[in-house]
Amino acid sequence: MNRHDSIEERTFAALPPARGRGFAQTWWGRAWLAALEDGALDGEQVRTGRRLARAGAVGAVSVRPGRITAVVEDRDRTPHRADVLLDTLSDAHWDRFLDLAVERAGHVAALLDREMPPHLVEDAETAGIDLLPGLGDLEAECDCGAWDHCGHTAAVCYQVARLLDQDPFVLLLLRGRAEQVLLDDLQARGTAARAGSEPPQAEGVDAAEAYEAGSILPPLPAAPELPEEPGVPPSLDTEAPSPPGVDPAALEILAARTAATAHLMLAEALRERSGRRASTAELTVGQDAARLAEGIPEGSQTADRPAMAAAARLAAGSGRSPEQLASAARAWRHGGAAALSVFEEEWFVEGEALARARAALDAAWEEDERPVLRARGNRWTVVGAACQLRLGRDGRWWPYRKEGGRWMPAGDAAHDPATALAIARPDGEEALSRT
Repeated sequence: MNRHDSIEERTFAALPPARGRGFAQTWWGRAWLAALEDGALDGEQVRTGRRLARAGAVGAVSVRPGRITAVVEDRDRTPHRADVLLDTLSDAHWDRFLDLAVERAGHVAALLDREMPPHLVEDAETAGIDLLPGLGDLEAECDCGAWDHCGHTAAVCYQVARLLDQDPFVLLLLRGRAEQVLLDDLQARGTAARAGSEPPQAEGVDAAEAYEAGSILPPLPAAPELPEEPGVPPSLDTEAPSPPGVDPAALEILAARTAATAHLMLAEALRERSGRRASTAELTVGQDAARLAEGIPEGSQTADRPAMAAAARLAAGSGRSPEQLASAARAWRHGGAAALSVFEEEWFVEGEALARARAALDAAWEEDERPVLRARGNRWTVVGAACQLRLGRDGRWWPYRKEGGRWMPAGDAAHDPATALAIARPDGEEALSRT
């Protein structure tokens, strides 16, 4: 018997209700949900499914190659068996995928850390291998009789997004290979590759390869942990005169920016979190000023005269006050140009965009949990609380919090308004539900 014919089935216990939080935190979990939300013919059924999943109506989830199965209860407690189908990969595609996985140092380590390396997915797509589902790839079967996605199959998809966040091997099993089978194949390919490669030079081997080799090498020290914050560059504020054409304050800002970038690169290397690297191509003067001001440490505008001088120059060059520049830098820190646009621009939501926004807000909370929101333009303010949601032009919701009488960015964007509002709520504030 082919060892792939005996692939195990994994069953996951029912997850608790997801009130006040999103269903997908990872990029691959969000891609999974995009395949459902963009491909379903009836958006109302998708919203129903999200409400069911949020309420904890999805039972134990069974995952096997090509099929996901779960029992979902309607709001009247009627159970329905719901199945979601996804094509499995061919043996030839799996062979090519495994070859790609061992080509780059770190791919196997990332998978073992329960992360899906984006470069691996991109390389696979280039080779004609689609790991993540696309538009229309998630097929639905339900005993309720619906011929497309119904609320029950949509609820299963939302629940699976939470499982994928915890373990991307769930997706690989659905595509046809169990975790242990994949790891065995990867180990065999890695051993063969090392056996056929040239012997290491006297100066040693690459650190990433050494850690990936695991037990083959003598015991290695633990990988370094990510520092909580970027390193603080040395102060250049000395009594010695500066060389002609050298601005110490500007150099300090660039050094702080470099430290922040190095911290982000280290985080990516250690798989502690997925970083966002904002492109500096074709930035406007205002955007570039906010990007550079992000490198000024928090609070230094008021405590460090050289930094204050540099911030003032950036502010003047971008047509802002120093306070406005600091706020813009904070927005940039949460999402680059998109976050800055949401912070500085107010626009009227009309037509289809308004319909989508209202549908998202209606589906985000149960009736007895929904906060009272006052809308103006693309901004929805919670009545009686210092919290606000801002809608970006890409359909994402940005959390805002009132600080010192001004609305300030409170975190990263979310596709689910309930998730964004949970981020915006100050610590210790009571739940923002209204009747």
